[in-house]
Amino acid sequence: MRYISTRGQAPELTFEETMLTGLARDGGLYVPAELPRLSHAEIAALAGLSYEEAAFRIMRPFVGDSFTDAEFGDCIARAYAGFGHAARAPLKQLQDNHFLLELFHGPTLAFKDFAMQLIGQLFQTALSRSGERVTIVGATSGDTGSAAMEAFRGLDNVDVFILYPHGRVSDVQRRQMTTVSEANAHALAITGSFDDAQARLKDMFNDFTFRDEVRLAGVNSINFARVLAQVVYYFTSAVALGAPHRPVSFTVPTGNFGDIFAGYLAKRMGLPIEKLVVATNQNDILHRALSTGDYVTHGVSPSISPSMDIQVSSNFERALFDAYGRDGAAVAQLMDELKQGGGFHISQGALESLRADFASGRASEEETSAMIARALPQMGELLCPHSAVGVHVAQGFLGSTPMVTLATAHPAKFPDAVEVATGIRPALPPRMADLHERPERMTRVENDLHEIETLIRKEIAA
Repeated sequence: MRYISTRGQAPELTFEETMLTGLARDGGLYVPAELPRLSHAEIAALAGLSYEEAAFRIMRPFVGDSFTDAEFGDCIARAYAGFGHAARAPLKQLQDNHFLLELFHGPTLAFKDFAMQLIGQLFQTALSRSGERVTIVGATSGDTGSAAMEAFRGLDNVDVFILYPHGRVSDVQRRQMTTVSEANAHALAITGSFDDAQARLKDMFNDFTFRDEVRLAGVNSINFARVLAQVVYYFTSAVALGAPHRPVSFTVPTGNFGDIFAGYLAKRMGLPIEKLVVATNQNDILHRALSTGDYVTHGVSPSISPSMDIQVSSNFERALFDAYGRDGAAVAQLMDELKQGGGFHISQGALESLRADFASGRASEEETSAMIARALPQMGELLCPHSAVGVHVAQGFLGSTPMVTLATAHPAKFPDAVEVATGIRPALPPRMADLHERPERMTRVENDLHEIETLIRKEIAA
């Protein structure tokens, strides 16, 4: 299995090289050169398997010879052993033909744990084998950072630095990063928005002197291994609802397009997905782009669903790559227009291709709060604001095909918004009950590449 860049100018890599590299050296994102497909019989055979067994079968073709079967199986087993539900990603019925996929039973109560816990194990296995040490950097709008720090805390061959927008994540999200005590984990509060943090992350990868000096690696969803791990729960939930013998639809609350791109990969691999619905909050650039063909940034407006407060959706580049016939030069041109002018226009042919795979909708702040309030008495579910965005948008796409809405975080990660909507303040699980008493440790940094790189150099030399 080989991986190529969406911008067409970087060398092809193996799975392990892709995982450890993160962003391609031409600024693009890695994708498989060819996508493996599962047959009708292979998908049907997933029924009744444990989550770990299904994960092995679904992901194994992407790994090639980077890991042996035994190594890969052991990594999967360790990754999900600490989840708080035996099913890992259980389904709950909300109403007729509408189901909620609970993805918040991992150690940091968010869907990012499915990928990050696995990547942590894969990194540890690969680096222990080679004896190398890497510096992991990540940018987070809230959940990626805590999942990354949980996955890599205390590992021998890794230093991890997470950039998050100061004052723009929930208290629980912040504390899950700043209360990590291991010396190899660093929370950096950057002045600005998530888009600023993500831009500096990409700048670090494009500063090749720094990149090579500190052996930079990335764990944002620019890393294909992150997206790959998320493909699994599309298969397991669809099979539980009758796939491949009948189609299933999905609604995905998303800001950076990684989670729903995983659903697109599942569809391309042979899973009979009827609709993939992009659900956005008031920062609705993806909904606007799919509706009008114009991808234009308008600035980020803070919301009660902060993990979706994004205007530059990195993984959308992967979808554009396929929509433009895998023309790396065309994608590079679009990304240059975005960087220089704040937007680009999607060609009619590419837009029609995107619309063939993706529908979209948005939820305002008021609609999100109303959905949280309504869901508990009508559906028996206390929703986090992000999951509420998904459930609200899904209402417009319900029909005879089962609809699965992804519940991306536990409501206790956003207690203020949930309490305002319902009068109920959701409690953290017992294992995290003392989170607000733990000492915090973080560093404030300006939105400045030189300052961030200087800090990282200093910390890894200490």
